[in-house]
Amino acid sequence: MIRDNLLHQHGSNNPLAISTNCDRIPFHPYYSFKDIFGFFIFFLFLSIFLFYAPNYLGHSDNYSPANPLVTPASIVPEWY
Repeated sequence: MIRDNLLHQHGSNNPLAISTNCDRIPFHPYYSFKDIFGFFIFFLFLSIFLFYAPNYLGHSDNYSPANPLVTPASIVPEWY
């Protein structure tokens, strides 16, 4: 409470003009579950790509067989 008062005295704004603690949203139950839900959705989409379409974001050159005797045309010396 002391930190909030010092912060607001030195130029910080309070857009909702809330002066009591009963009108504020507590951090833990709301934002923690919101972040956990966001991570769950992210890992859901990541697991879909990982398990069902692992080659979707790959490049087609990865599927051509390699020839160790020939240098690919895309590899050139720096001075050329």
